[in-house]
Amino acid sequence: MPELPDVVVYIEALESRILGQVLERVRLASPFLLRTVEPPLAAVYGKKVCRLRRVGKRIAIGLEDDLWLVLHLMIAGRLHWREPGAKLPRKNAPAAFDFSNGTLVLTEAGSQKRASLHLVHGDDGLRSLDAGGIEVLGSDAGVFSAALTSANHTLKRALTDPHLFSGIGNAYSDEILHRAQLSPVALTQKLAPGQIQRLYDATQAVLTEWIDRLRADAHGAFPEKVTAFREGMAVHGRYGQPCPVCGAKVQRIRYASNETNYCARCQTGGKLLADRALSRLLREDWPRTLEELEALPRLAAPQ
Repeated sequence: MPELPDVVVYIEALESRILGQVLERVRLASPFLLRTVEPPLAAVYGKKVCRLRRVGKRIAIGLEDDLWLVLHLMIAGRLHWREPGAKLPRKNAPAAFDFSNGTLVLTEAGSQKRASLHLVHGDDGLRSLDAGGIEVLGSDAGVFSAALTSANHTLKRALTDPHLFSGIGNAYSDEILHRAQLSPVALTQKLAPGQIQRLYDATQAVLTEWIDRLRADAHGAFPEKVTAFREGMAVHGRYGQPCPVCGAKVQRIRYASNETNYCARCQTGGKLLADRALSRLLREDWPRTLEELEALPRLAAPQ
C-alpha cells in the first residue's frame, strides 16, 4: 500500500502536471469506486486544480469552488500519467481523470477492489475523511510520545493506527522499528523514555530518508514503480535474508492477512517471536482489514 513517502512523491508529481490545469471530466469504469453522491461528480467538470494535499494515505485534489477529489489507493491502487484522452485498460482500471494536458489513470490489481474516490466540499469534508493521527514530520517528541502512549497497544499496531499517526503502514513501520531496535510486540505504555525518543528519532529519519530516496529515484518522471517492497529496505519483505546491520536472518510474524518482518538480534535480544501466541497477540491487537481500523471511532487529541 502506498504510504506517506509514496504519497508525498505522488503529490509532487501531480503538482507539476495538474496544478492550474482544468479537469475536463472523470471517466468511471467502476461505479463502486465513487463513495459519495453529494456533491455530484459532474460538479468538478471544467474546474481548475488549485492545490493538492495529503490526508493520511489519501491524495486530495483541490479544485475551484472548494471542491476536493480524494483518492485512497488502498493496497493495490496505483496512478499513471498518460497522454490526453488515453484509453482505459479493459481490466483493472476503475477510473481516468482527463485534464487539459493529460490523463491520470487509476489502476487496481487483484480481485478485491478497495480503492475509493470521494468528492467533498471544504475543510469540513476533508476532515470527515481524516482519522486524526498526528503528522509525525511536523510534530515534536512530546506530541509523538503523547500519541504513542494514549493507549496500550503493540508498537506495530500503534505506528500503523491512522488515529494515532498519519500515513504510516505495514512497510515503513517495519523499517522504523528496525531502525529504533525495538520489538514490534513491545507495548507502548511499557516503554522507557529513552526508547520513546529512539522511536521518535527513527520515525523522523526513516520517513525523511525514503521521501528523499523516492524523489531522487523518480528523476522528475511520474512514479510508476510504487511498491511496498523496496530495494534497500532493511527488513520489510526480506524474510530469510540477512539483516544489513548484523547479518542475522530476517524473521517474520504472520497474522490475519498481514506480516511483520524484524531482526531478532537487533530488535528482540535474539528471541524469535514467530510463534502462535505472539501471532495471536498481534492478530487480536490489529483489526482484520484497513477498513476496520479506519472505521474505528476517531480518538480525542492526546493532552
